[in-house]
Amino acid sequence: MSTAPAPTATAEQDPTPKNGFDRFFEISKRGSTLGTEIRGGIVTFVTMAYIVILNPIILGGTKDVAGHMLQNQQLAAVTALTAGLMTILFGLIARLPFAFAAGLGINSFLAVSVVGQLTWPEAMGLVVINGLIIVLLSATGLRRMIMKAIPMELKIAITVGIGMFIAFIGLVDAGFVTATGLASPPVGLGVNGSIATVPVLLFVLTLLLAGILMARKVKGALLIALVSGTVVSMIVEAIWHLGPRGDDNPGGWGMSVPALPAQWFSVPDLGLVGQVDLVGSWGRIGVIACVMLVFTLVFTNFFDAMGTMTGLAEEAGLADKKGDFPRLKSALIIEGVGAVVGGGTSGSSNTVFVESASGIGEGARTGVANLVTGVLFLLAMFITPLTSIVPSEVAASALVVVGALMMAQIRRIDLSETSVLIPVFVTVAVMPFTYSIANGIGAGFIAWAVVRSLSGKARQISPLLWIVAVGFVVYFARGPLESLIGG
Repeated sequence: MSTAPAPTATAEQDPTPKNGFDRFFEISKRGSTLGTEIRGGIVTFVTMAYIVILNPIILGGTKDVAGHMLQNQQLAAVTALTAGLMTILFGLIARLPFAFAAGLGINSFLAVSVVGQLTWPEAMGLVVINGLIIVLLSATGLRRMIMKAIPMELKIAITVGIGMFIAFIGLVDAGFVTATGLASPPVGLGVNGSIATVPVLLFVLTLLLAGILMARKVKGALLIALVSGTVVSMIVEAIWHLGPRGDDNPGGWGMSVPALPAQWFSVPDLGLVGQVDLVGSWGRIGVIACVMLVFTLVFTNFFDAMGTMTGLAEEAGLADKKGDFPRLKSALIIEGVGAVVGGGTSGSSNTVFVESASGIGEGARTGVANLVTGVLFLLAMFITPLTSIVPSEVAASALVVVGALMMAQIRRIDLSETSVLIPVFVTVAVMPFTYSIANGIGAGFIAWAVVRSLSGKARQISPLLWIVAVGFVVYFARGPLESLIGG
């Protein structure tokens, strides 16, 4: 059983559809209510809104090979636009509470490894090609076949690993865990081993409040905690003027300062939409180099999203005994479309966001929550300054709570057999330690294939799983391979 199953139908919750809207989204059938879906959609948006601020920071601070940079205001606008459109589209077609936004793995890869060789339009052209490949793999059923080839133990391990991953993200975003700048240990507690800063203290208080309210089964627990933490943060900032965190101000706020902006409304600049070059990269750096870049994009996009959707479906109680969930094929195709649309708007590939787990933790079970989250993202285009009101320290508390809930699913795996224990442990550990869902899945696949086969259980391993495991070996060795091919 999932740690956060869909509520069962009782006398208070009649599964009979109340109207056409209810029937289309299966609200009553999944044991939810319209109010619960709205709350879940709001919570998901609150925990994801940081992407409107962070994506421009990642993409906007890097010059391409021609010396051009993407403008932050334009990036903020297309980030919100694409997230809103894709979240709504997914909610209408897949009817699942999985929200979309620019994937942090791919946007970082573009900024660090790609645009030093290409122009921004050329880089986004590769993102579009990556998306088209994923759509093709999903439409032909290959992506679904790969998901079905994954043993249930690994599917649960992926869910647990994602829980640990998003909890770690929350701890880092809150400033509770920080980089030490040393070779060992690479991370530490707070600032110089201390958490005695006001923002981190508010993270702890919001986390405790959320945990208490959820333990007492209070409806809207996460939303109440997030709103309460934000209000207190605004009061604290108004009194003490902590300002943004920096080398000269380690006790300040992380990603955004919780204060009402001087200007609430702005007309979005969508000038980046359509700035894509699908063919220029192939002539600039050559076919082999482009193939390796697209290969990396596809592997990251493909397995990151697959793992995230598997984990979210398990957490929502929507997965069956094999780990499949409703409208799986449609969900996989739309996820590929997110990469195409994200590249087409220059906001980077859009994919399912693991922070959707916060809305699921609030009770969201249908695509209605996505409609709410998507509309809020579209509104964010016009009121971008307001998205910075919720400090990352407060939003991070929801990630830690939901990460704990997802981690609890480890009890569903029989770890008494070492050939199961090792691959499961590798999957769970690699995700947070490498800050990548795809890396955790790849390490788990390889470990499962090797350990299980050499333990006398080779016949139980799907040939397709072997193929994917070999593909991940190539993925992990792509650096030396690129150098070898280039040489």
